[in-house]
Amino acid sequence: MCKLMNMKKILLTILFVVTFLPLCAQTKPTQKDYLDRYQLLVSKLGTTGVGIETLLQRWGKDYPEDTDMLLGKFTYYLAKSQSNSIEVKDAAKYLGNSPALTLKDSLGREVNYFQVVEYDDELFGKATQAIEKAIELNPDRLDLRLFKISALIGYEKDSPDMALAGLKALIDYNGHSHPSWVYPGVETNDELFPSVMQEYCYAFFKIGTPHCFEAFKELSEKMLAYYPSNTTYMTNLGSYYLVCKRDSKAALKMYNKVLKKSPDDYTAIKNCVLLARNDKNTKLERKYLPMLIRVTPDETEKLSAQARLDALK
Repeated sequence: MCKLMNMKKILLTILFVVTFLPLCAQTKPTQKDYLDRYQLLVSKLGTTGVGIETLLQRWGKDYPEDTDMLLGKFTYYLAKSQSNSIEVKDAAKYLGNSPALTLKDSLGREVNYFQVVEYDDELFGKATQAIEKAIELNPDRLDLRLFKISALIGYEKDSPDMALAGLKALIDYNGHSHPSWVYPGVETNDELFPSVMQEYCYAFFKIGTPHCFEAFKELSEKMLAYYPSNTTYMTNLGSYYLVCKRDSKAALKMYNKVLKKSPDDYTAIKNCVLLARNDKNTKLERKYLPMLIRVTPDETEKLSAQARLDALK
């Protein structure tokens, strides 16, 4: 086993030397030279492999404003900043995730073990510094902005203050400056930005902590200020009042706003049925069940809704 480990280290060292020496032999390699070497190392060794930090440092010295270099540094330091630990929690879920393992203690009670990602503050700071420089150089690169926000959500866990502030600032920038967003490998159109923001709304809702529920609400309200006809964000607010605040009246009011604009909105109708059933409001349930029967694409759900409606008559 030791011989195999030593041989692996030797091979990795050889790969780095073979890859890196051609750069040293030149007076100043091109940006493409650096990118090609970087991609080769990552493909063979992973984002934090032997020699990658050295390559990134040399690349940054020669081309301090190279976006690929800055993105490489962000990826490297973000990965290096992360470490996994196992924590015991009483809850069935933690940060929206199911336990990695569930065992029973001596009293027969379930004990949930969760895999949690911890961060080294100094290394995470280096990662954010690199991505912020990349954003400064490429203000209309939407992917770079999203990389930063996604990293912040992971770093802040159940209290996403910096991530929410970044999202609000991004929404204002989108609304005031009307940038021509660039997202390499993704088709950009008018639907891209609202759909991306909805993904973050969903992420906050899935995490499910009090702070994240409030972030879900605030982000939805912020988007509605710029997209007042977008029923997705109206539905979000209905779900906030229904799930987070247990306020059926406020939730129903928001869902009805959705249905005025989009009478066949499946999510709003389904939630109205659930709301009525939870409140044991059979009159309200009889109102929305026919709508659900009309719009649901699921034949089983349609039959179940019809049976329920027949039982209420």
